[in-house]
Amino acid sequence: MAAQRVAVLLSWLSCCGSALWRYYTKSPDYRIFSTRSTIQLEYEGTSFSEWSVPGTCSVKNKSSPKTELRCPSPGIQIIKPIVTGPDLEEERYLFVDKSNTCFLWYYRVINFPEVLIQNLIIWVYDPENADPSELLWEAETPSPNSIMLSKQLTTLGQEPIVHTFLKRKVYFPHEKLENGAWSVFLPMAKDDMLKEIKGNQVSFQDCFVANYFFQLSFSFLTLPEVPGFLPISSPPGSPLMATWEACVPSSAVVVADTETFQTNDSFRTWTRIRVPPNSLTDSERRSVSGVTQFYNRIFFLINGVLYVKSSTAFTRLGSKENLPESGIVGIVTRKWCWTKYLSKTGKKRSIMAVWTRNELYLGYAPLQFVKIMTTKKLGEIINIPPAATLTIHNVEYTGHPLELGLLLNYCTTCKVTKKIHLVIYNEDTKQWVLQDFVLNVTADSSLRLRFLYSAIPELILWDKHRIYYCYNNFTNIGVLQTPTTFGNLSGLSHDSIIHDIFVDYYGNIVAKMENNVMFFFKINIKDAVKLHLWINNTIKSLIFLNTSGQGYLVCVSGSSTISVQIYPINLEAQSIALKTKETCPFVAFRSSIFYVFNILDKGQNLTVWIQIVYPENIGLYIIVESYGPKILKMRKYVQYEIVSGYCTKTMVIVFFQNVNYEAVNDYFNLQNEKTGLLLVQVRPSEYAKTCPISPKVFQIAVGCDNSKYIAVKGFNKRCTPHDFYYIIEKSYLRNRPSKNLRVQYNWKKYGCPLRLDFREKFHPLIELYSSEGFVEDVKANFIVWEIHGRDDYSFNTTMKKTGCLHEAQTWNSMTKLNQHLPLEKVWGPENYRHCFSYAIGKPGDLNQPYEIINRSNYNHLVWPMYHTGMYVFQVKILDPNYSFCNLTAIFAIEVYGVIPSPSGYLVASFLFFLMLLFFSILVLSYLHYMRIYKQYIFEPDYKIDRKQKNS
Repeated sequence: MAAQRVAVLLSWLSCCGSALWRYYTKSPDYRIFSTRSTIQLEYEGTSFSEWSVPGTCSVKNKSSPKTELRCPSPGIQIIKPIVTGPDLEEERYLFVDKSNTCFLWYYRVINFPEVLIQNLIIWVYDPENADPSELLWEAETPSPNSIMLSKQLTTLGQEPIVHTFLKRKVYFPHEKLENGAWSVFLPMAKDDMLKEIKGNQVSFQDCFVANYFFQLSFSFLTLPEVPGFLPISSPPGSPLMATWEACVPSSAVVVADTETFQTNDSFRTWTRIRVPPNSLTDSERRSVSGVTQFYNRIFFLINGVLYVKSSTAFTRLGSKENLPESGIVGIVTRKWCWTKYLSKTGKKRSIMAVWTRNELYLGYAPLQFVKIMTTKKLGEIINIPPAATLTIHNVEYTGHPLELGLLLNYCTTCKVTKKIHLVIYNEDTKQWVLQDFVLNVTADSSLRLRFLYSAIPELILWDKHRIYYCYNNFTNIGVLQTPTTFGNLSGLSHDSIIHDIFVDYYGNIVAKMENNVMFFFKINIKDAVKLHLWINNTIKSLIFLNTSGQGYLVCVSGSSTISVQIYPINLEAQSIALKTKETCPFVAFRSSIFYVFNILDKGQNLTVWIQIVYPENIGLYIIVESYGPKILKMRKYVQYEIVSGYCTKTMVIVFFQNVNYEAVNDYFNLQNEKTGLLLVQVRPSEYAKTCPISPKVFQIAVGCDNSKYIAVKGFNKRCTPHDFYYIIEKSYLRNRPSKNLRVQYNWKKYGCPLRLDFREKFHPLIELYSSEGFVEDVKANFIVWEIHGRDDYSFNTTMKKTGCLHEAQTWNSMTKLNQHLPLEKVWGPENYRHCFSYAIGKPGDLNQPYEIINRSNYNHLVWPMYHTGMYVFQVKILDPNYSFCNLTAIFAIEVYGVIPSPSGYLVASFLFFLMLLFFSILVLSYLHYMRIYKQYIFEPDYKIDRKQKNS
């Protein structure tokens, strides 16, 4: 009984008697909290007397509720207000760092959506001497102080360099400092949004510029406010509800009991979402029970009906979209961002889930919904007795990029108690898996769930008063404990109920009560601590994640306006930890895991190292956990080192696959079995709320990287396309058709042709590329064929010269074996057999051309000696152990230089014409000669002049 009275007293003191005061710094997100920082103190209430600060700190006005504090000495500083009356003071343990980091990068974004380019205008500013517009992040140009500071640092060699985390790219300023700022151009990329501005190690007055981590994506437009439209809200008196884009947390929607608000910049600016008159009744407009967002559409759940608001319309969804007309219980969208993932089916994943008590629907862009399961069918899959009642309790997407979890109500009489089961559905494999999780609750209990950022399924559930944790793939289940009240958070928050749970990528978890009391714990931690009060219980608020990965509070006032407060979760948790003297069991936890998505092709492996440093004799170790298909093997190497009382343990892990895909019975089935998505996480064996590092989570995808492609080396990519047709003689075609083939050259598909003299042999060299550029020269075997069916070319190497021990595969032999298949499918890695073993194949004619090419066998294409032509070849990688991708490429060759031989008909006609011409000339010459000869015989060319006698 005495213990219960003590618990009640502590609860009353902590909830009702403590002072409410806050602190701020001028640096955004409390990035700089050092001896150089000006700490602004603010007391909220009427009982303030004065501030109590250590002697090493100085306060500007000790008696003012709002004042400034400076602590020139580093260390733990105990700050508290002294108040009048019986109330106890709430003290904070603030750790003031001694750091030479004084300056920050400021950036402004100019979007050019027509060319998918973003221009970052960057400069350096000093938060302690910045312009108010810079502190509010509203500056368009640098202030005079910032211009002077940027110029000073530029002369010392400073410049900003933008690094991306996902693709590891680097972008530099395109010109020198101009008007006190640098300009950096970046491509808009949804799969490379995490960025960091870094500079050179340059100091000015012993001060450095801090790196600035932020998220930058496409610019999302908010829906416009239309005059005359009416508010849409939750029921009167209900707490705030919200939704946000998983990969763009700055784009969010908040539904209050007065209005609905939308932002695209973490509520620096916002608009109201309203609906057309007569689209809903007054009661329906105040009955929003669920909200989700996807790009430029906002979905509202109102009285069991789903509505969608876009920039042009407000529409009720129903049977036309394959959704029920009523009875919808909930809607949900993804909470964790995975910009890359591997889907074996190649289908897009869902964007939201919609459910009734007995049906589950998945939504796809733009407005397509598919019913994927009913509780009746699901009960048969997981072997639930038909006599039992099975309904959907709640739905949430997991930390896996392709899975979602269903909480199921299972009961027989359903009057007193019920059991909660969990089923996980994989959108890629279409499998439903019942998890080893059962929770007995009262029949009227309502639970919400949130999956954590983890490789294996880990989640927390909560009702109005308690939080349940499920760690380590459901092997560690229990109720989150508190110092008193045995896990009942309401007992420590003046009987308030749990409003929402905030979880970030760093493993921080904050449970927020409706009266704004907050409790803190971390992933894999089984107890929570109560945080200091930050805002009073009359304000409705929610915690969001900003573009820098830090938490902030969104507060909605009674006048239907929104205000934002940066909430220093880490500093508040650190204050409690310093007070309770809780320490982290390890000093450092580092790794070489830079990419959250890694894709492995055949023959590739992934090597990572993890290192933990901890005090000697504690005995920590590194835990490696994976979730997904068993498609990879893992090899570990561990090294130990002890220096100056600290143990350093380094683990090197190699992920690999040693499967031989050659000469198997079912090549494609084996590939399907050995591909998939594996999630891996590494973490220390012990953890505490004070540890700053969360488990490292990353993906290993085994399969085809769709960004890979091959190209033939040596082809010019710049040429002038023009309409071009050519004729292929029917005798040159593989199937010997009855007519010649007329082909139109496709410049876009075939590229620029390579012109070769008919005496030049051609050896194709294949290069592998990806979205990142050149990867390697391909050394694997490949084959080529003329896509229009020409076979009037050959190869300069024979099977015997290559070293074959039996007859090798050829196009003729493979087409005979696969006559039912098109030419491009008759031969490939799935049926390739080499010719270098006596155990495979039969001896034959080894003097035939060897039609398989690689980089080292110098097998060349040779051309016919008697005619020219245009050849369009397709190349395919033949080696079954080279890639999961079907790597092909097209190249064209124009052969010239051969004087074409005429046909026999043409030669005979020409000879006949020559003979006819010859005899004609001969006859004409004879006739002409005879005419001349006759003239001289019978008609001499002179006359004898004789005189006549006169009679």
